[in-house]
Amino acid sequence: MLSVFLYTAAFAVLSWPWLSGTLTIPWDAKAQFQPELQFLASSLARGESPFWTPNVFAGWPQIADPQSLIFSPLHLTLAALDPMPSFREADFVTFAYLFCGGLGLMLFFRDRGWHPGGAVVAALVFAFGGSAASRLQHTSEIISRSYVPIALWLLARTLDRASWRCGLAAGVIIALLIVGRDQVAMVGLYVLALYVIAWWLDGEAPLARIRRTALPLAACVATAAVIAVVPVVLSALLAADSNRPMIGWDRAGRGSLHPALLLMLVFADLFGAADPNVDFWGPPSVAWSATIGPSGIALAQNMGEIYCGILSVVLILGAGIGRGLVLARDIRFFTAALVLTLLYALGWYTPFFRVMYDVLPGVGLFRRPADATFIIGMLVAVEAGYLVHRIMSGTAPRPRWFYAVDIAIIGALAGTAIALAHRAGSLGVAVVPIATGVVFAAGAIALVAVLRHLAPERSWAAIALAAAFMTGDLAWNNAPNESTGLPPARYEALRPQGRDETVALLKTKLAETFGEDRRDRVELIGIAYRWPNLSMIQGFDHLFGHNPLRLRDFALATGVGDTVAEPGQRTFAPLFPSYLSTMANLCGVRFIVTGVPIERIDTSLHAGDFKLVARTGDAYVYENPRALPRVMLVQDYRIADFDDMMRNGWPDADPRRTVLLEHPPAMPRHADGSTADGDGDARILRYANTEIDVEVDAPAGGFLVVNDAWHPWWRAEVDGHPADILKANVLFRAVQLEPGRHHVHFAFEPFRGAWDELRQKIAGVAEVR
Repeated sequence: MLSVFLYTAAFAVLSWPWLSGTLTIPWDAKAQFQPELQFLASSLARGESPFWTPNVFAGWPQIADPQSLIFSPLHLTLAALDPMPSFREADFVTFAYLFCGGLGLMLFFRDRGWHPGGAVVAALVFAFGGSAASRLQHTSEIISRSYVPIALWLLARTLDRASWRCGLAAGVIIALLIVGRDQVAMVGLYVLALYVIAWWLDGEAPLARIRRTALPLAACVATAAVIAVVPVVLSALLAADSNRPMIGWDRAGRGSLHPALLLMLVFADLFGAADPNVDFWGPPSVAWSATIGPSGIALAQNMGEIYCGILSVVLILGAGIGRGLVLARDIRFFTAALVLTLLYALGWYTPFFRVMYDVLPGVGLFRRPADATFIIGMLVAVEAGYLVHRIMSGTAPRPRWFYAVDIAIIGALAGTAIALAHRAGSLGVAVVPIATGVVFAAGAIALVAVLRHLAPERSWAAIALAAAFMTGDLAWNNAPNESTGLPPARYEALRPQGRDETVALLKTKLAETFGEDRRDRVELIGIAYRWPNLSMIQGFDHLFGHNPLRLRDFALATGVGDTVAEPGQRTFAPLFPSYLSTMANLCGVRFIVTGVPIERIDTSLHAGDFKLVARTGDAYVYENPRALPRVMLVQDYRIADFDDMMRNGWPDADPRRTVLLEHPPAMPRHADGSTADGDGDARILRYANTEIDVEVDAPAGGFLVVNDAWHPWWRAEVDGHPADILKANVLFRAVQLEPGRHHVHFAFEPFRGAWDELRQKIAGVAEVR
C-alpha cells in the first residue's frame, strides 16, 4: 500500500499544474475533444441521442467516429453528470486514465513478485514519460494507451490462474481498447496477442498450457467480441464510405519516427521542440533539411519528444543491455516487444515496417507509425521497472566495471548529440539540453549505487528515494510546455457560456435569420486551431470541422481537408468553386467568418461581393443573403451524374425549382412528362440531433429537400408510412411527396441502417462471386 501511496503522491505533484486549473491541456484536447465532450454532455442533458451531430460537415455520424468519446466510460460518465464539463474536469479525466494505467502496471508487478520500488518507477514512467507527456493532448491515444497495462495485468492473471473470471474481465478491457479504433489500440492489441503466444511457448509442455488456458481465453475473446463488434462494424462501414478507407505506403511512411529523434530518450528537448525561444532544428524542420538533408517525413515537432526519464535509459542500456538483464526469462518478452514496436515506429527507415504494412491486418488503415511511441513508452516503463526490481532485490550482477559502462554509454550518446548539433549548425542551442541530460544521467548512476546499498536494509526509504528522483526528473524534463499546457483563458471561445465577442455576435445573427424553414450554417475559416469544431460547443452548424475522417462525397464536393484552422486550408472544388456558387447557397452558408479578408481566401471575389457585417478582435464576419433554407419544397427533378458534377461543376439548374437525383423516383411525372406547378411550403416542426419533423404543404406534390448530409442510416416516414430518402444534389436528402399536406419524420437509426448496409454489401460480394 505504501508503494501506491508514493505513486499517488508523485502523480499528484506531476499533474498539479493541470489539476489546479493553472494550465489546461491544449491543441487537440481542446480543438477536437472538448467539443466532442460538450456535444455529448449537451445532448444527454436535452434528452437527445448523441449518435449524429448536425454541427459539423453538414451532419456527421458520431456513433461511428472513433473520436466521439461515446465509448469512453469516464468521459460518458462526466457528460452524464455535468451538462457543461469544464476544462479542468476534462483534464482530470485524461489524468484519471493515465493513473489507472499506471496502477495496472503496479498490479502486474505485484503478481509477478517484483519489487514494489520497480512498480512505482514503472508506473511513473508510464504516466508521465514519452508520448504520454509530449502528446498529452491526443486524448483518444491516451485512453487507448491506458487500457493496455490493465488488459496486460488481467490477461496475465487469466493465463497464470486459468481463470475464466479474469478472462471475462480482461475481455471487457480489451473490448474498450478495440473500441478505441486507433493505431495505439492496434499496436497494443498486437502486443497482448504476442504475450499470449509467448506465455504458451515459455515453459514445458506448450500444448498442455494451451489446453489449460483455452476456455478462459475463449471467455476473454467472446466477451471482447460481443462488446466491440458493433462499434467496430459501424466504424468499418463509415471508413469504407470515407475520404480515407486505406492509407497508402508512401503516406504512412511520411509518419515515420526519424532515428535521430531517439536521442531525446536521453536528452529531453534536444532539438528545441518544447522551447518557444528556440527554433526547432530536428527532423523534419527546415534547418535539418538545409544542413543534414531532407527527411521526407511529416510529423509535428512534439512527436519526437519521447523522454521516459533518464533512469530508464541508464538502466536499460547499462544493466539491461550491457549486462544482459533484458534477456532474462522474466523480461525477455517485453524486450522483444520493445524491439518490434520500435521497428514499427521507425517506419520506412527500416525494411521491417514494409513487411508489417503488407502482412499485418490493420496497419494500412493508419497514417503515422510514429504513434507506436505511446506503446514504446509503456514497454520502456516495464523494462525500467523490472531492472529497478533486480537492483533493489539484490539479484542484479555487480561487476567492478558496473558504473564505468554506464558512464561510457552516456558519454558516447552525448558525443553523438554534440556532433549532430554541430553538423546542423545548432550546437549553441543544443548545449543546454545535452548538459542537462548529462547532469541527470550522473544523478541516475549515483541513484543506482545508492539503491543497491540502501534497498536491502531500508527498502521503503529506497523506494521513496527512487520515486522522488523520478518525480524531479519528469517534472523538470517533461514540464508543461506550449504543446501540453497553456492558460485556460486562451480558450474562452470554447466555453458554452463564454464571453468571446465573435461567438456572441454569431449567435445573435443566427437568431435574427432563424425561420420556420431555416437553420443557417456558418463557415469558420482561418481564425485559430481551436475554432473549427467550436460549433459543437456553441450549438450552431459549421459547414466544416476538425476531423481527419469525412464522408467521401462531402470531401470531394467541397475540396476541403482535415481542418480549416488556417486560411490556406479553405480550398475549393469544381462543384464548390467559390462562395458565389450554387453549392455554397445550398449548404445554407449564411455567415462566413474569417481570420483574414475573405478575398484572400476566395480569390475569385472582389471587394464588396459580400457584406462585411462586423470586424471583431478575432475575425471578419460576412453575410451571404443568398443562402437557401434548410428545408425546401421543390416541384421538379432531373437525373444527373453526381460523379460528373463533382468533376465539372453544377449544371444549368435552379435548385429552388429542380432537384437533381441519381435515379428516377418511384412516382412518375405527369403523362405529358411535366411536373405540375403549384405553390407550397415546408416548415420545421422539430429539429433534433437524430430526429427531424417537417410539415409540408404540397398542393401539386414534389420533393421535400433537406439540405443535410445524405447518409444510408437515416430513415424517413411520410404520414407514418416508410419512405425512401433519395440522395439529392450530390450531398443532400430528398423525399418524394404526393399532392397534399404531409408530416415527414426523419430518424437516424444507425444499428438498423448499418445492418441493412452490411447485408447489401455481403449480397453484392456474393453476386460477384
